[in-house]
Amino acid sequence: MSSDLLLYMVAVAGGLLVAIIIAYIYVNKNDKNKKYINQLQAGTKETKFSMEVTYQKLYMFYLKVPFLKRYVLKLRRRLEIINLDDEYLTRNRSSKILTRALAIIIPLTIIIMVITSNNLLLMCILLIFEIFIVDTIIDGMVDKIDNNLLKQQIHFFSEIRHAYNEFNMVEEAIYQTAQDDDNPEMSRQAEKIYDVLISNDPESELEKYYDIAPNSYLKEFAGVSYLTKEFGDRKVDGASLYLKNLNNITQEMQLEILKRDKLDYVFQSLSVISIVPMLAIEPIKNWAVSMFSFTASFYQGKDGMLVQILLLVLTFVCYILTRKLKDNGSTSMNTKNTENPWQEKLYRIKPVKKIVDLFIPKEGTKENRKIKKQMKDAASKDKIQWIYINRLTLCISAFFISLFLFFQLHQITINNVYTDPTTTYDIIGAMTDKQQKTAMQLTESDNQYIEVFKNDSDLKVEKIVSAMDSGRINDTYINSKDEEMVDAAERIIEKIGIIKSEYLSWVEVLGAIVVAMIAYMAPILMLIFQTKMRQLEMEDEVMQFQTIILMLMRIERVNVEIILEWLERYANIFKDPLSKCINNYESGAWEALEAMKEDVTYEDFIRIIQSLQSAVEKIPIKDAFDELDTERDYYQAKRKESNDRLISRKGMIGKGIGFAPMVVLFVGYLIVPLVFIGLTSMSNSFNSLANMR
Repeated sequence: MSSDLLLYMVAVAGGLLVAIIIAYIYVNKNDKNKKYINQLQAGTKETKFSMEVTYQKLYMFYLKVPFLKRYVLKLRRRLEIINLDDEYLTRNRSSKILTRALAIIIPLTIIIMVITSNNLLLMCILLIFEIFIVDTIIDGMVDKIDNNLLKQQIHFFSEIRHAYNEFNMVEEAIYQTAQDDDNPEMSRQAEKIYDVLISNDPESELEKYYDIAPNSYLKEFAGVSYLTKEFGDRKVDGASLYLKNLNNITQEMQLEILKRDKLDYVFQSLSVISIVPMLAIEPIKNWAVSMFSFTASFYQGKDGMLVQILLLVLTFVCYILTRKLKDNGSTSMNTKNTENPWQEKLYRIKPVKKIVDLFIPKEGTKENRKIKKQMKDAASKDKIQWIYINRLTLCISAFFISLFLFFQLHQITINNVYTDPTTTYDIIGAMTDKQQKTAMQLTESDNQYIEVFKNDSDLKVEKIVSAMDSGRINDTYINSKDEEMVDAAERIIEKIGIIKSEYLSWVEVLGAIVVAMIAYMAPILMLIFQTKMRQLEMEDEVMQFQTIILMLMRIERVNVEIILEWLERYANIFKDPLSKCINNYESGAWEALEAMKEDVTYEDFIRIIQSLQSAVEKIPIKDAFDELDTERDYYQAKRKESNDRLISRKGMIGKGIGFAPMVVLFVGYLIVPLVFIGLTSMSNSFNSLANMR
């Protein structure tokens, strides 16, 4: 063996030894890391099935599904405000709510597909409608969390009274009460408010918190706490002003909880009642046809389908209006993507933008000012461009859908001519199997004659009778009497006439245009409806203003401008006039308030403005609003009465809207057809008997 070969073998062996040593060290190190990780996980890793972990995994799965992703993100936008900076809880709740909604929707989908298996059009409409049902279920579950937060706030304010009496410091009382683990949602909000109060720039941090606070009562609490910390507390009638203000906020929340509970009770079944008629369409149709065979021509024909479509449209409209009407304030949080919705994406396409701009009224015109005023009155967050994209989209969609439905109605009528059993109807009950078989044989015989004679421009009874008598098409009438052949020929001519008359006419095109125009006006009509609903809330909002003024008027260094800023912060209906007044305040306080007085028409709010004008130059704020304090009990009783009236009016309107589809279903789709067709059938039967005599 040569020395070079020996050296080569020694080098290879040494290299292998070094590689083995390195691999051993690496494996040993990884093993130690693995043991260390296992030790860290010990006691924290779930040893059995965990729904918490499952919800986290489902959350990631939902984000990957395009249709479900929309709902997950919508839930996030609402829940992350309540679950301040708690990503784990936000994901957990979003996944849990969506999972529960799907657990309801999936069985409902199966039921719909089973019930409407013979009616593809109705099945598609109902499945599309389920999208809105998902929204209702999700909103209800989120509202429950929001209502729970309100109830936790009442408990929190009760605890903070004791803490404030003990420490006599606002921030310390909030910090101590926030340690309560029994109310986790409220504790997070309290910790956030505490961080705001002890920050280097609490005023700017407070403004940031106002943008993310889940309800106005937490805004009031944070603001009053800041003012008390900055300007100090004082005694009013021997009691702490800060604690009196907390008591005022608590009373407001108690009234709000009672209002929401009553609204939920009144509307808890109306949304379901407005939807149920859609699910009952097919069962009612099958029952009526099986029990009264003479109704088959209606339910399986064009008229029955037209009533179905109108019933579905009515149900859809009533369902949307019922949801808008029920809005109790907790759902007012805007969860839509207001920065880049589909309307904005569509508007960025240049050809679309040019077309849409042709319909938008020019700036400064009366029409433009009118629409913008309607949007402001309805508190719409949309842009005018989005409104018109919605209008045009609905208009075009409604036109083509109407044409498609008219075409389908014609096809249904033609198909019924070829497939319906041809026989005299029994007044009550269905045909036997033997009668059904005979009727279908007669229909098949008629179809053969229809195919031969339907293109004949000079068709007469004699031609068909001659063909029947000769038996050249089929042998059904070879041994029949002349009267029977004439009756059959007239029936065949009638069927051919029906087939030839079923085409898209100019009247139906005009009808589609009318439907399109109604759809074009739908977004504006919805703005008007929202405005009317907001007007019902005017009295409630003014009473909230009175409570805010009552809290602020005895705090030192509070002036009219600060009161206006607070009112504007919590305003909804009167937000625009208040914003305009604040912007013009520096130019002249009295003049700005006078201009606002001219912009509003509600008497109670005008009285508040007049008191603010008195406080600008003449008398102190506490004297200008002295009646709010002296007549506090009266205003509380009036507020309760106002809420009762509001709920009563909403309930009355809601019941009328919610039960409308049910009434149309039973009256327009069941009772009227049965009575009308039954009377017509009886009349024909009596005429036949008279002719036989």
